[in-house]
Amino acid sequence: MTVALIGFAILLVLIVIVRIPIAFSMGIVGFFGFAYMQGLTFDNMGDFRWTGSLSMAAKRVVDTAQEYSLSVVPLFILMGNLVTKSGLSHELYRASNAFLGHRKGGLSMATVVACGGFSAICGSSLATSATMAKVAMPPMRKYGYADSLATASIAAGGTLGILIPPSVILVIYGLLTETSIRELFAAGFIPGFMGILLYLCAVRYVVWRNPAAGPCGEKLTWPERMEALNGVWGVLILFTIVMGGIYMGIFTPTEAAGIGAGGAFLIALSRKTLTFASLFDILTDTGRTSAMLFGVLIGALIFSNFINRAGLPSDLLAFVQGLDVSPMMVIFAILGIYIVLGMVFESLSMMLLTVPIFFPLVQSLGFDLVWFGIVVVVVTEISLITPPVGMNVFVLSAVLRDVKASTIFKGVTPFWCADIVRLVLVTLIAPISLFLPELLYR
Repeated sequence: MTVALIGFAILLVLIVIVRIPIAFSMGIVGFFGFAYMQGLTFDNMGDFRWTGSLSMAAKRVVDTAQEYSLSVVPLFILMGNLVTKSGLSHELYRASNAFLGHRKGGLSMATVVACGGFSAICGSSLATSATMAKVAMPPMRKYGYADSLATASIAAGGTLGILIPPSVILVIYGLLTETSIRELFAAGFIPGFMGILLYLCAVRYVVWRNPAAGPCGEKLTWPERMEALNGVWGVLILFTIVMGGIYMGIFTPTEAAGIGAGGAFLIALSRKTLTFASLFDILTDTGRTSAMLFGVLIGALIFSNFINRAGLPSDLLAFVQGLDVSPMMVIFAILGIYIVLGMVFESLSMMLLTVPIFFPLVQSLGFDLVWFGIVVVVVTEISLITPPVGMNVFVLSAVLRDVKASTIFKGVTPFWCADIVRLVLVTLIAPISLFLPELLYR
């Protein structure tokens, strides 16, 4: 365990002080740590032999590149980019606003719902925050909404996308732990919609405390509301086909991702928002994002090989068993670690860094890995709006230069509390996550 802890210390130095990207940091520490654990030997010429470490790293790169299940990642990213380019964000906000905008805090509620729908398709919390800031902030400012409530509803709403299927982060968790992606997608559905409902409650709480923070908007007639829905039917049908096909076992997640990308391409064509220049931008952005994700994943897998070789998971299990505490107390200790790490790490890096360590322990304690995956994603969502890093908050402060990050952090506090409530419920009441997987697949 000592060697593994030294490796973690070096990793933190490389990331925080030297500022080396986390993918390279994990790869470097994992490579040299694995070589150290295997024992550096010399050949007949007196030179170092790195055969074992080089073979391990090369195998990880080749296996990851050839992993069929990982093809779902670029396909879902492509689907999200195509739908984003088709102008869905405006249509979703318009439809949500038609039904909720006339209530107190209604524009913020509409923003949360639109963010949930958009981020579910887009798959990127940061992209959702940046896009919805341009869509939702002007009308909220027009009606006199407080900047703290307006920006907080965007920042918090953007976090919903990493849990509501299809979710790239759930795919990566499934590959790290060899857990069924179909079951993870099914398990994320109820907690994802629970997040939307709790965020709506957070908005209601804010306007109850300060009615001036979220005045009522314009009330539309039912024909106008039905007309507002016209722009989102295509995407709703696409989402139903993709997720319904996965849940019913008609096709695999990879096949669903291909169908989703093809359907998103047709939607973009039908909206006449696609040109050769925009298609080139979409494809290059998809390639860039996919390469980044694969790089981080390869680095995490190399680092995982090192910590497994160092015996950290088994030593951690022995340590926990020696404490004589209940398994649920161990889970809450892990969640506490995640919340602290969320103050300095963004969600994907944090998950890739910790899941290889924690999931063998959680599995040995008798917990369901599908349930644990949802718990991990919920707690990493919280990191997106947790100071001092809070990636969604800093994205918003970069897009809305006249709003201070401190204002957004202050406004996001009720939403952070709502996330903690959801985390406790999902942790203590496992059927919230496991009801759909057990109903559909077990």
